[in-house]
Amino acid sequence: MKALITRKVGMTSTINEDGVVEAITLLAVGDHTVTAHKTEEKDGYTAVQIGAEKAKKLSKSVTGHVKQSKAMPKIIREFRVDEIPEELNVGASISADVFSVGDTVHATGTSKGKGWAGTIRRHNFHRGRKTHGGRSYRRPGSIGSMYPQHIFKGTKMAGQLGHDQVTIRNLKVALVDTELGVIGVKGAVPGPKKSIVVLKGDA
Repeated sequence: MKALITRKVGMTSTINEDGVVEAITLLAVGDHTVTAHKTEEKDGYTAVQIGAEKAKKLSKSVTGHVKQSKAMPKIIREFRVDEIPEELNVGASISADVFSVGDTVHATGTSKGKGWAGTIRRHNFHRGRKTHGGRSYRRPGSIGSMYPQHIFKGTKMAGQLGHDQVTIRNLKVALVDTELGVIGVKGAVPGPKKSIVVLKGDA
């Protein structure tokens, strides 16, 4: 199982062997500890639970939950697997070297929240005409006919833009620094700086 819980540091660029400049997102990797196992017999599914970073204080319920791992994680995430690897016992540590340069990863994060937005910005609607008596410049237009007297679910309207869970798939690892605890991924990943980004490999 290849997975890490990281923090977005920012973006930079590198020059590859062909002389092409490539954008790279830098992700900080903190302390990772296996906090629990989920099994088919007990929980109905198989997964490895990982905790990252260090919390100043934990609630009593979380303290009891992670007691066996002897860790105080600030962030806890689960990763489903077909079979729990032998090396990932409860209390085992995970570092940035689970990934190597050239690996394919999927990055999951929370996109930047843009607040309340209209249909033009949120759904790329066309602007209404500004000539010949047109007054509906940025209005959404018709949202349904008289029948069936209600608006269908999923109708594109104004609302909250951003702050959604987004997964960018098939990104390539360009840099792995175990001493600094940094991983570089080609391209952009969702979320602002210091936000949580979960990296997961194919295997």
